[in-house]
Amino acid sequence: MSISPEPAAASSALNSPASTAAPRRFAALDFETADYGRDSACALSIVIVEDGTVRDTWTRLIRPPRREFVFTYLHGIAWAQVKNQPSFGELWQEAAQKLSGLDFIAAHNAAFDRSVLKACCEASGVQPLPTSFVCTVKVARAVWQLRPTTLSDVCRHLSIPLNHHDAESDALACARILIAANSQGHAYEDVLKRHSLRPARRKIWT
Repeated sequence: MSISPEPAAASSALNSPASTAAPRRFAALDFETADYGRDSACALSIVIVEDGTVRDTWTRLIRPPRREFVFTYLHGIAWAQVKNQPSFGELWQEAAQKLSGLDFIAAHNAAFDRSVLKACCEASGVQPLPTSFVCTVKVARAVWQLRPTTLSDVCRHLSIPLNHHDAESDALACARILIAANSQGHAYEDVLKRHSLRPARRKIWT
């Protein structure tokens, strides 16, 4: 899959630390869902960033557990496109390999994507990876003092290309938000410390 070159970081003035980031490996991900159920993932994109550069992009359609689609008007995905695609459980081994060995996972409104990942893992009887999540909504508010902080607003501010609610485009945009913050002096270590989600309650696996 082709990977777009990284856009130049925005030139906004920041009240930021002057620390130089150590190399980090993280993934930015985005789920699209079919309905209001968190277990209804119908698309997932994972973007791997190493040393501040996008190294890999992995995107799959997913057959959700129900035929009814509520959010086709947002992401353009309907049952006809996913009925012959793998379920989340069938894709999990491949996705888990992409998500292994990371320092953290990033998502825009990360609480939502983490809850989708948790619900899909539970519904499929697989154990999610115990990786910290960083929320780029929190990052954008702290670094650029932005309000509102929808993905579209942040991308507009940073001149990041976006086809909103396309899983791959959203995940790439999330990755580039963190790359932009890092290039302006916000080390990934600091971002992880300040803008990660609180640990989720874990299900006890027996």
